[in-house]
Amino acid sequence: MTTRLYEHQIFLEHRTPEGHPERADRLRSLAIALQHPNFDRLDHREAPQANEDAVLLAHPEEHLHAVMREIPEEDIIRQIEADTYVGPKSLQAALTAIGGAMAAVDDVMSGKVDNAFVAARPPGHHAEKDKAMGFCLFNNAAIAARHAQRAHGVERVAIVDWDVHHGNGTQDIFWSDPSVLFCSTHQMPLYPGTGAVDETGEKNNVVNAPLSPNNGSEHFRDAFKSRVLPALENFRPDFIIISAGFDAHHRDPLAQINLVGDDFDWATGRVMEIAGKYANNRVVSLLEGGYDLEGLAESAGMHIMRLMRG
Repeated sequence: MTTRLYEHQIFLEHRTPEGHPERADRLRSLAIALQHPNFDRLDHREAPQANEDAVLLAHPEEHLHAVMREIPEEDIIRQIEADTYVGPKSLQAALTAIGGAMAAVDDVMSGKVDNAFVAARPPGHHAEKDKAMGFCLFNNAAIAARHAQRAHGVERVAIVDWDVHHGNGTQDIFWSDPSVLFCSTHQMPLYPGTGAVDETGEKNNVVNAPLSPNNGSEHFRDAFKSRVLPALENFRPDFIIISAGFDAHHRDPLAQINLVGDDFDWATGRVMEIAGKYANNRVVSLLEGGYDLEGLAESAGMHIMRLMRG
């Protein structure tokens, strides 16, 4: 399998306050882990910057302009929501995160690579149709899904989100769209408070598999096997996007789910089996959460290694 990694220095320049969990060191720790000889075959590319119109694939123009108005010209960090911040380079970083996701879709759809991982920040899955929240400005996974449909004629996109926080933004954007299946495992109760089992979307295209605090590998895998995988089998996706958060790792400070790196390896393998069966192996994975540097490096490293192995 050929796996492409999209990265860019601009992602380090999206600034958050001292002590904020969503920080540039997350990408630095992953970059160090990927220097291991196991990753020599990984195809590194610089993520391109998307134009502002790309945001409109998943958000109204008013939301784009609202975020743009918040970007400070002076060298300060501005709080735009409870825990969401922007600095002078944040718009550029967010557009490059989108550009990387769209380029990854293009590469996989054209057959240049088998799959791709986008190591970007800010993350995206909490960004609702018209609201920035939860460290997220724009919804990278939603934009990537729409790009696959609009630019490449993909009919059915599945988004699998195993971030420990529910992807409320992705659910919001696709709530009534049967062409996109959204599947999420996450801790409940936990930020943002959404993601109950009975939240199924208008077209039964939303599948939530909530976990309880202190659940571990067995509960996670059971949720995946009993809810996520049957939904994917039934949907038969043409393309799969992973919202790859690694904050369900037992070391993570923001949650109480006790996964280990092997669980992410296992989940990646199961998703790739579905992709092999229905989607011509087409998988794009986008970094979401993961706030313990060691846990993130271990888990994301095992995830990427599984993408490379096929």
